[in-house]
Amino acid sequence: MLNYLKIFFISMVPLIELRGAIPVSQILGMPIMKSYIVCIIGNMVPVPLIYLFARKVLEWGKDKPLIGRFFTFCLEKGKKGGEKLTAKAGRGLFLALLLFVGIPLPGTGAWTGTLAASILDMDFVPTIIAVMLGVLLAGVIMMSASALGVSLI
Repeated sequence: MLNYLKIFFISMVPLIELRGAIPVSQILGMPIMKSYIVCIIGNMVPVPLIYLFARKVLEWGKDKPLIGRFFTFCLEKGKKGGEKLTAKAGRGLFLALLLFVGIPLPGTGAWTGTLAASILDMDFVPTIIAVMLGVLLAGVIMMSASALGVSLI
C-alpha cells in the first residue's frame, strides 16, 4: 500500500508526473497494470486545479519578491507550451494538446499542457479530455518502455 501511495504522489509532481512514477513502480517490482491506473489517477488529480487556478496565481505572484522569478518561469513555460501547441494546431488544437501531453519528452506533460491550454483560453471540458487521453498515451509509452527496461536488467 505504501508503494502505491509513493507512485500516486510522484505522479502528481510537476515535470516528473507518471513519466517518472511508472519506472519507479517497476523498480519497486509492482504489478504494471495496477501501477498504471494509480499513476493515471495521480497525474490527473491536479489537472482541473491547474486549469482553473494556476494561471491566476502565477499572474498574481510574478512580481512578488521571493516567488516572482519562479512564477515568471512557470508562466513562460506555459506560454512556450502554448506556442508549441499553436504551431502544431494545423491538425487541431485538441489533437495538438493530446500529443503534447502524450509524447513523453522533457518539458511536456499534464502540468505544462494544462497551463498552456489555460493560457490559450481553450474550453475546460475539451482540455480535460485531451489531457486525459495524452496522459493515457504517455502511460502506455512509459509502461512499455519500463517493462522492456526492467526485463533487460
